[in-house]
Amino acid sequence: METGFWEKGGLWATLQWLLMGGTLAAGPLQSGDWSTAGSRPAAVLLLIVGATFGIAGTVRLGRNRTILPEPKPGSQLITQGIYAWVRHPLYTSVILLSFAWAIAWQSLPALVLALATTGFLDAKSRHEETRLRKHFPDYPDYARHVKRLIPFLY
Repeated sequence: METGFWEKGGLWATLQWLLMGGTLAAGPLQSGDWSTAGSRPAAVLLLIVGATFGIAGTVRLGRNRTILPEPKPGSQLITQGIYAWVRHPLYTSVILLSFAWAIAWQSLPALVLALATTGFLDAKSRHEETRLRKHFPDYPDYARHVKRLIPFLY
């Protein structure tokens, strides 16, 4: 019998969608006026880097991709491409895009939600990694050599 959505980590996925949706809504609903000369370039840079991480991660992960922390049956450990730089590039993408959105709209509520999303996705990645270690015997060695969310740092 196949394991259900909630057993595979559906609560994590649901909370992630709520945070992402909240961030998207908060930008235009609660926009502000705290721009500085660097805010627009910063938002564009975060958008470009975030989109790059997201596209590269999605392409490299292919059919292995799932929003759930539980790996798909028959999936394989991906360690090449962007996954040689960070273990969770899709989470990095969501984080960077959340901050880009908050800065672009100059929205304090969106910024707070971007910060909450960062903490949440760090926790989700840790939870997911317990499942990845069980599913992939090579995961602990991979994790020792590749940072979680920020290349070379974290």
